[in-house]
Amino acid sequence: TRDAPFASPVLASQKITGRHSTKDVRHVELSLEGSGLVYEPGDAIGVWPENPLELVTAVLEAAHLDRDAAVAVGAQTLPLGEALTRRLELTQLGRATLLAYAEVAGAKELTELVADPARLSGYLATRQVLDLLLEFPARLEAQRFAELLRKLTPRLYSAASSPAANPDEVHLTVGVVRYERFGRVHGGAASAFLAVAEDRVPIYVEPNAHFRLPADGATRVIMIGAGTGVAPFRAFLQHRVANGARGENWLFFGDRTLRDDFLYQVEWQRYAHDGALTRLDVAFSRDQQAKVYVQQRLRERAADVYDWLEQGAHLYVCGDAEQLAPDVHAALRDVVRSVGGRSADAAEEYLQRLKAAKRYQRDVY
Repeated sequence: TRDAPFASPVLASQKITGRHSTKDVRHVELSLEGSGLVYEPGDAIGVWPENPLELVTAVLEAAHLDRDAAVAVGAQTLPLGEALTRRLELTQLGRATLLAYAEVAGAKELTELVADPARLSGYLATRQVLDLLLEFPARLEAQRFAELLRKLTPRLYSAASSPAANPDEVHLTVGVVRYERFGRVHGGAASAFLAVAEDRVPIYVEPNAHFRLPADGATRVIMIGAGTGVAPFRAFLQHRVANGARGENWLFFGDRTLRDDFLYQVEWQRYAHDGALTRLDVAFSRDQQAKVYVQQRLRERAADVYDWLEQGAHLYVCGDAEQLAPDVHAALRDVVRSVGGRSADAAEEYLQRLKAAKRYQRDVY
């Protein structure tokens, strides 16, 4: 469970972006043998990360605190070094932490920053706990420091496999967050942890009843994803093939380059060759001067997309909530409006009816 995760043995971890890619995406396979965990395509896997030793050491040095100092975190007392490794958040800052630290540090500039929503948003998005300590040095006791920090929380990853095709396993598609800022390398909590995990990873299943394949295997399915948002669609296709579903499958996939960013390319091509993947449309934004995205492919295939929807197809979107989801929704509205001969409002109502019927489902983040 979330509070008592399963220590899953790492079976495989492989980089699946090319050497020239600007992104580092890993395919991670975890064992579920003996766990009793059950999941379905569409579910997420919660991963409890650990902060890396070098980051914990740097934070302790910047805070001038002893790794062995005893601190209470919840009902448990443990050494500060262990708390910073497994219990406290170091890669994300929150407003409450900034405000409390501003009082302790006596930093007027921080207090003014917290009171300015526009500046605060930018600050929180670009800094971690270590950046705060280095920018506004302060002396504080170990317990007070531990109380300032947010509790470490699990990160969720869409299952990229079907238990019907991979018994006692679950696969993840992990985009590793790693960037340089203020003269040092920053990393995401779970993605950086998974990128180097070689032994065991604490996990649990987070069910997602709002992102499910149709019960009828004869139903057509349209899947739209970009980058690591393709993960659940790998699970969908594995599941439909393993269970002999007769329904046609259409995948729209987008990323930066064909050569280095076509995630699971060989698998999609094999499914297409075998007939399991009826249609495959891709958009690689940086392979030509004018950028091309999946929403443009939807508009180009408008007549066929609308025909599939009219024949009862289920529609799925997975990926970025800020750009992909609204852009794809706008493209779908254009498809329904132009091909279906509807007004913009009527096209929107059409899509809302699909949502109400659970034929238009989104898993966005």
